[in-house]
Amino acid sequence: MMDLFERRILTISELTAGIKDLLESTFDEVWVEGEISNLRRPPSGHLYFTLKDENSQIRGVLFKQQSRYLRFELEDGQHVICWGRVGIYEKRGEYQLILDYVEPRGIGSLQLAFEQLKQRLFEEGLFDQARKRPLPLVPKRIGIVTSPTGAVIRDMLHVLRRRFENIEVVLYPVKVQGEGAAQEIAQGIAYLGAQGEVDVIIVGRGGGSLEDLWAFNEEAVARAIFACPLPVISAVGHETDFTIADFVADVRAPTPSVAAELVVQQKRDLVMTIELLRQRMARGMDRLLVSSREQVMGMQGRVKDPRRRIEDHRLRLDEQWGRLAQATLRTWRENKERAERVLRLLLAQDPCYVIRSFRGEIAQLTKGLTGGMATLLASKRKGWEKEVARLDALSPLAILSRGYSITRRLPDNLILRAVDEVEIKGQVAVRLSRGELICRVEGKG
Repeated sequence: MMDLFERRILTISELTAGIKDLLESTFDEVWVEGEISNLRRPPSGHLYFTLKDENSQIRGVLFKQQSRYLRFELEDGQHVICWGRVGIYEKRGEYQLILDYVEPRGIGSLQLAFEQLKQRLFEEGLFDQARKRPLPLVPKRIGIVTSPTGAVIRDMLHVLRRRFENIEVVLYPVKVQGEGAAQEIAQGIAYLGAQGEVDVIIVGRGGGSLEDLWAFNEEAVARAIFACPLPVISAVGHETDFTIADFVADVRAPTPSVAAELVVQQKRDLVMTIELLRQRMARGMDRLLVSSREQVMGMQGRVKDPRRRIEDHRLRLDEQWGRLAQATLRTWRENKERAERVLRLLLAQDPCYVIRSFRGEIAQLTKGLTGGMATLLASKRKGWEKEVARLDALSPLAILSRGYSITRRLPDNLILRAVDEVEIKGQVAVRLSRGELICRVEGKG
């Protein structure tokens, strides 16, 4: 009896795992229809949202790898059809739809992507008519961005050569559909625009489905056309086909052949137009000359003979010329005299002139000073010689030369004037006129 009532207790993880296995095995591939709300785009690149109808809702996730294949932008409020599987997020015990494919209900994904991009670029001003440039009247060289192998390039070259046989064409070969086509087309437009070798660019391809023409609906192509410094003609598909490139381009051609016709005029038509304009200009010049000649003839009767007025003016001119010459000569003389006076004043104040004047005075003063100094020195020398003679007469040496001597006691050099100032046997020095004697006193007298 106890086994009948024995309970099996599950953990939350075991229960969740069981539910996960049951749901994922039962709903491993489902199509679900609903309205998108609470759309979130975190930095991871995944898309999280809620799918709901009138009574229920379920969480949905479109991982980054799958979201890259979306042709349109998911937005809140869109009614979509989704394909995927049911999954359980075990940590929170929540079930959700893990989606692999989403398409809008009632309109194709490509058409929705087309409308979304068209609206966004329109709001940015890429379709503004004010920025569209006119085509050159006679381009020297035409750039074409298209497939090198399709019928489109052959048709355009045929039309161009038929209308203007010596027109130059630069072809930038690209893919016009499939993976990477939009990037090649955008690079071709940017290259031809940057090189400056062409005057106008044609971007085009033949007709096809929306999927075939999709490369010309890519944002990269639209922005390349918008940034191109040259006029761009969009020639994509047939007359009823419209692409984003058509709206951005300066000119939209219904077909590639029409684009070739638009870009160049018939050479013979252009030559004929030029000839018509030349003839019209010649006739206009003839009418202008005839009208001007008639006006001149009519005015001749009303205008007096201009030669008389010329003679009068010539006489007056001669008179005025004579007065002007006299006034000019008088003014020149006055200015010359004034200039000479000013020059003399300037010379008087000229430092070089003043220096030369001072130099002459200094030379005269130097000469006088030299003569005066010589005279003064001669006078002083005579006086000096007299004084020297007097000093010689008074000098003891002069007395010594007459036979006298000077005796000094040694060792104190006392000049002796009396015999008692020296002792017997004492030494004395006797100064003669020439030389000196050292003597010893032997006696006194």
